[in-house]
Amino acid sequence: MGLLVDVNLLSSDSKEYIEISVPASSEPINYRGEYHYRSGSTKQLLQGPALTHFLLDRTRTKWDAMPVDGVEFRDLDKESFDIFRREAKKSGRMTVQDLAMTNEELLDNLNLTVNGKLTRAAVLLFHRKPERWFGGAYVKIGFFGDGPDLQYQDEIYGSLFIQADRVVELIYLKYFKARISYDGLIRVERYPIPKDAMREAVFNALMHSNYDSGVQIQIRIHEDLVLISNDCVFPANWTAETLMQRHRSEQYNPKIANAFFRAGYVEAWGRGIENMCKLCADYGVKTEYTVHPCDVMLEFKIPRLDASDKRPEKVTEKVTEKVTENQAIIIREMEKNPFVTAIGLAKILGISLRKTKENIKKLQQKGLIRRIGPDKGGHWQITKN
Repeated sequence: MGLLVDVNLLSSDSKEYIEISVPASSEPINYRGEYHYRSGSTKQLLQGPALTHFLLDRTRTKWDAMPVDGVEFRDLDKESFDIFRREAKKSGRMTVQDLAMTNEELLDNLNLTVNGKLTRAAVLLFHRKPERWFGGAYVKIGFFGDGPDLQYQDEIYGSLFIQADRVVELIYLKYFKARISYDGLIRVERYPIPKDAMREAVFNALMHSNYDSGVQIQIRIHEDLVLISNDCVFPANWTAETLMQRHRSEQYNPKIANAFFRAGYVEAWGRGIENMCKLCADYGVKTEYTVHPCDVMLEFKIPRLDASDKRPEKVTEKVTEKVTENQAIIIREMEKNPFVTAIGLAKILGISLRKTKENIKKLQQKGLIRRIGPDKGGHWQITKN
């Protein structure tokens, strides 16, 4: 096993005995091609994602830096690049010259290629269907209400930039109900969790997931509790307390994390969780991390509303126009790009052009959107209601 141990001849009560002193090892021990380590009083075999991480660490190679065979630059998704450029321009963390590069040059600038091949990070960040290579590369959201039974759910696929762009919006459009109050004549909407805190939690899960495990990110939403869990390989000696305190920034997927940083999604100093927890505390929401051997779970504990805090249902119905999920996405896309076409919306929604036009017509009938100018050359306007 490549170990050098002390063998000592000792005596006690006129009897001699042999002492073999084996020092504790900070790394797993290789025996006949298998790696073993001690956990408490038992010996464990290192296998699966933990073994992969150990071997990559021995070669000083990160998981997301490994090249992927069979994927070309032309296979990557234009919308994902558009999202990255839009957000990076807002953040100011990339120059105008950088954003004017070709997609291939941009990937090289972000260190997402190795010897002309795309890395795992590049595929996850910019391929429309990364789940072809990494089975768990999507997000599952489920609503459970007050009980243990699932009431409805969604699965969000696409590149990590598409998921980052859509998951949080979907939660607030479909899964959360805003508490309505009034400051004079101004309507105030208060959601169960601050949006910036939810965005930080979702982005962290997308960045730090162990996509080699094949298990998707899961978001369970209850009336007074939200659970976000993702598989991960935790840094050695880190605990749940480490996350809640000030800590250095250490990424399992540093290339993915760098792309998210360039897009302005996250900071690079390990302060995101600290800021998220403070934001929630000021909002009255408790946060708690639970660290398991292969995954981490974040809990948002939402305070229950008193009866005096609840507004009559009819008031909410008067001030809130109900829309479907697809209609909400249409409104969001029109806000981003008033010149978006019905064909473009159909591609984003993944439904037929006919159904897309039907949804647009219903939104016009509800008075939520209006067309300014002709069909060709005109644009969309979101109305005040």
